[in-house]
Amino acid sequence: MASNQQQKEDEVDLGSLFIIIGRGFSKLFNFIGSIFKNIFLGIITILLFLKKHYVVISTAAIIGLLAGFALETNSPKTYSSDILLQTNFKSSRQLYNNISFYNDLIEQKDTSGLKKTFDLDSEYAISLKKFTIEPIKNKIDIISAYDALIEDIDTLTVKSYDFEEFTESFTDFDYKTHRLTVISEKNDVFDMLNEPIISSFTKNKYFSYLKKLTNDNIDRTDLSYRQNLLQVDSLRKVYMKVMLVQANNPSGGTNIDLAGENASNKETELFFINKRINDDLKEITKDKSRKSEIINIISNFQIIGKELNSIVYNKAFQLATLFSLASIVILLLLKLNHYLSNYKK
Repeated sequence: MASNQQQKEDEVDLGSLFIIIGRGFSKLFNFIGSIFKNIFLGIITILLFLKKHYVVISTAAIIGLLAGFALETNSPKTYSSDILLQTNFKSSRQLYNNISFYNDLIEQKDTSGLKKTFDLDSEYAISLKKFTIEPIKNKIDIISAYDALIEDIDTLTVKSYDFEEFTESFTDFDYKTHRLTVISEKNDVFDMLNEPIISSFTKNKYFSYLKKLTNDNIDRTDLSYRQNLLQVDSLRKVYMKVMLVQANNPSGGTNIDLAGENASNKETELFFINKRINDDLKEITKDKSRKSEIINIISNFQIIGKELNSIVYNKAFQLATLFSLASIVILLLLKLNHYLSNYKK
């Protein structure tokens, strides 16, 4: 009797559990369904709004299109060209500051300042319209910077500063390569900008001094490695002579052992030391080539710029879009005002 009662209670508990699970799934599906339903209703509401006011919105777009077309017809053509720059000695922040300064001169219509900065005549200085710069983002720069950080700090600090945190703190200034784009009304001005942009760094005493110190250190390291290489080569020649003597006297009973080791083992060890030094010298050469300048030009400005004829830069498209959006905002504000007026009542 007691066992039957226990079985019935277990069945009741199991049934209640299934009911609870079923209600949970039902609520979940209803919640997901309500999200899609609200999205659908939102889309329908937007479409109904556009259908109701399409005449006003279309009229505004046509007015903007005509005004933009008139401006586009009377506006001079614009051209663009870009240059890829690799920064050294943490000079990227200064590069971005320089670009901001160039744009300030353009916005202030400071033709004399542009002439002096880029060594241009008035016609070419006036033609400059905009400078933009952005980093070439890649994971390799982040990983390389993190590896360099690990080598410089102690183990305890590394444990409290993981890669994800480092990635979040990595800014545009920390990337090695940057793309600088210039927009101008003349298509042959870009080649004249290479030298002034780079020379602005060579004239900077801080970066010039840092470059000199770095290159002096690289030269000293290179000289030290080459001297070590000469010493290793000399030792290898000595061991090779010893090995030849031993080979020519296989039964002479003479076995020359330098520093308690066989000459052939020493020669093998020196061979690998020689290889490591040569590999290090290759890296030093690469480092020297990268850091020989404060700013390295990876790709120069194109001599002749490309015309900006994309629809994004077209004034007819821009004004048509702007007038359409403005009309929608005005209609929404009128609708909000009508709602607030009725709400007070």
